[in-house]
Amino acid sequence: MDVLRSLISVLEAVDQGIHVVDESGVTVVYNRAASEMDGLSESEVVGRRLLEVFPSLDQDSSTLIRVLRTGVPQSVKQQTFTNYKGKKITTVNFTNPVTFDGKVVGACEISTDITRVKEMAERIVDLQRKLKDKDSRPGAAAQRRLYRVDDIVGESTPMKEVKARALQVARGGASVMVWGETGTGKELLVQAIHSASSRGRGPFVPQNSAALPESLLEGLVFGTVRGGFTGSLDRPGLLEIASGGTLYLDEIDSMPLGLQAKLLRVIQDKQVRRLGDTKERPVDVRIVASTSMKPSEAVKAGLLRADLYYRLSVVEIGLPPLRERREDIPLLCDHFLQKHAGAGAARSVSPQVMASFLAYEWPGNVREMEHAIEGSLTLARGPVVGVDDLPGAVRGILATASMFRQESRTSSDRLPHAGRRLKDSLRDRERDAIELALLEGRSVAGASRVLGIPRQTLQYRMKVLGIRGTGLA
Repeated sequence: MDVLRSLISVLEAVDQGIHVVDESGVTVVYNRAASEMDGLSESEVVGRRLLEVFPSLDQDSSTLIRVLRTGVPQSVKQQTFTNYKGKKITTVNFTNPVTFDGKVVGACEISTDITRVKEMAERIVDLQRKLKDKDSRPGAAAQRRLYRVDDIVGESTPMKEVKARALQVARGGASVMVWGETGTGKELLVQAIHSASSRGRGPFVPQNSAALPESLLEGLVFGTVRGGFTGSLDRPGLLEIASGGTLYLDEIDSMPLGLQAKLLRVIQDKQVRRLGDTKERPVDVRIVASTSMKPSEAVKAGLLRADLYYRLSVVEIGLPPLRERREDIPLLCDHFLQKHAGAGAARSVSPQVMASFLAYEWPGNVREMEHAIEGSLTLARGPVVGVDDLPGAVRGILATASMFRQESRTSSDRLPHAGRRLKDSLRDRERDAIELALLEGRSVAGASRVLGIPRQTLQYRMKVLGIRGTGLA
């Protein structure tokens, strides 16, 4: 009896719904999570036949009854049903037979509720379809402005190469694979490629491949037909909605391998078959995918099918992390200050702040830098962002480097002169930071160590800013 009580306590504690029926299809176990999921109490379900409680299901559509009848486990199956009170629920189920002496005596189902996720995903698809229909009318203007290559901030050699490659790729129709660490701006680059292409007036449809359960993602991308599975409706997938334009699949290495195989077939045949359908529908879509690691490494790790990789990587573009393009930091700082500075907000950063920016590793890349500046502007009490306004991780760089222990400038010296352009003031702040680092480090090599940037980068910025390195090695 104690063992039974312990088992019941465990079943009540788990967050997933657990529903067990006996060989007659009568419910014998129905835990708290299942009760909350279905909107029914335990007393309304236990001791009653399953199909009486859920009249929208039948012998074929109920995963529990199917497993009970066949003895074959059902793994990761999506099911939409209505209880006898009229509540509609969508779940993803793992269902297994319960056997004794080789005979099926029941079935056990573990369920995860995805009702709200499914509803939101379908709303997004419907909105994208309406937007496409609206924009396809003669003379209709684009409803939102996508990024263009000129919007990408960066004049470093790596970023110049990325932008040039993006423009070259845009002219063709080949599939593209973009990769880079989180926060490097992959979607921005993909939007720029789409905008510069002949498909620029067509739809741009993004989808994160890791955001949804497999069964929901499959229906969302490939579409569904009424009756294809319980609760399914006639609904085009993202491949159809993006026809004439670009479908961007972010984190493609998170897409289940089975769906990757289906996607490969669409790319090869230029036709898509909706989930549960027998009909092929033509699609004219350019697919651009992205990963946060080098795609070849994703293939080696078994996350990305090799055949899909070769199809998508007709052209491959890698985005450098911010720590490898530090010469772009002043430009990015200028850009984000202008973007987020409201009335009365700070308009520049102090030399110490710029030194921190140049020395910090930026694990979150450009996105982290934007958030850091946006937050600093909120905290800044004057026209200049100071060290105390920075996030702790960035501010800690100065304490480590101890660059400004004997700072001789007053706060008035650091203020930009009235009427001066923000970019000019920002260059002055960067110049001050480098000159102080040269004094601290006593050489170009020492200054590069103080700032935490490569010597070549420092030499490049000194040349741009006109800082003489005479007598410094």
